[in-house]
This record gives sequence, structure tokens and C-alpha cells, in this order.
Amino acid sequence: MKIKFLAAMSCWFLFIAASMASAADGNLRDFIYNPGTLKPVDSSLKVVVGQVAPDFALPSIGGRTVSLSEYRGKSNVVLSFVPAAWTPVCSAQWPGYNIGKKIFTDNNAVLIGITEDNIPSLHAWVQQMGGLWFDVLSDFWPHGRVADAYGVLRTDGTAERALFFIDTEGIIRAIIVTDINVRPPLEEVMRELVALP
Repeated sequence: MKIKFLAAMSCWFLFIAASMASAADGNLRDFIYNPGTLKPVDSSLKVVVGQVAPDFALPSIGGRTVSLSEYRGKSNVVLSFVPAAWTPVCSAQWPGYNIGKKIFTDNNAVLIGITEDNIPSLHAWVQQMGGLWFDVLSDFWPHGRVADAYGVLRTDGTAERALFFIDTEGIIRAIIVTDINVRPPLEEVMRELVALP
């Protein structure tokens, strides 16, 4: 287990480097909107560790509908809610997961990204970032229904920067909600991912 964790640490250091490089990329930077400093957390969780994660079915930029229940009995799931496409922290966070893909697969986990943006905007954003290996879903309509079910819908209609670690039985095993202005602590993300059964 320790070797597995150390391997995960190595990948996450690469994740940091890739994220910084992505954020500094002039092609993407030209399109990024900086909203300034926002209220760190602006919602109250409606779920707790140990309960069954609320199911959902949302459209993906890949053209299919993705549901949480399709992974039941097959894979662990990490839901990554981010506030908005075309913003600095989000544009650095998700591309870094491309480097960390092996950590997810080694821990029988899939990553699902969710925002309140519409499909065309998400599609363009992901293409501008160079693509992502995981499904990116739109919680645009009915607006914020899934974010609200988890208790991470902010009063401005965006989602918190939050991660939900869900096991193969659909049980929430860990929740990380961070200051919207910063990426989730990498060590904490790794620790929770490796701890999934």
C-alpha cells in the first residue's frame, strides 16, 4: 500500500508541473476570464460520508448521457465539481488530471467532471485545453440540479470546488470542499483516492 501511495505521490508532483504549464499556456490564457477573489465557500453540504451518493444522469460533451448508477458494482467514482469553464483555477485543475490518469485506473476509479456550464461552452473549453481523458458533464439544465442535490450549488449559480469519493457500492467515502479560489490540496486528493476500496 505504501509503494502504491508513493507512486501516486510521484504522479501528483507531475500533475502540479503539468497544471502550471497548462495555466501558463498563452493559447489558453488569452481566453481565460478572471472573476477575481470569490467567497471561499458559499453553500452547505446536503450529503455526508457513509450515505449513498445521489444518482444523476447528465449530458456529456462526448454526446452521451452519463449516470452515476452505471458504475455501481464496477468502479469507484470521483466526482469533481468546478465552478466555471474558462476561469483560471478550473483551467489549471482539470488538465492536471490527465497526468494523474494512472492513479485513478490503478485504484479502479473513474473521474467525472461536472460544471454548471452548457455543453457548447464546455466542449470549446475542453478542446482549448487539449482534451481530457474523463467525462465532462453539464449540470446546466435544470440548472444546478445535481450540484444542489449534493449541497455544492453556490448562490451565484456556480458549483463549489468539490470532490466526492464514491465506492463501487455507491457509498460516499470522502468529501473535499475547498476554497473556490484554490485547487484542492493534492496530498489530500491522493490520500482519499488511494483509500478507496
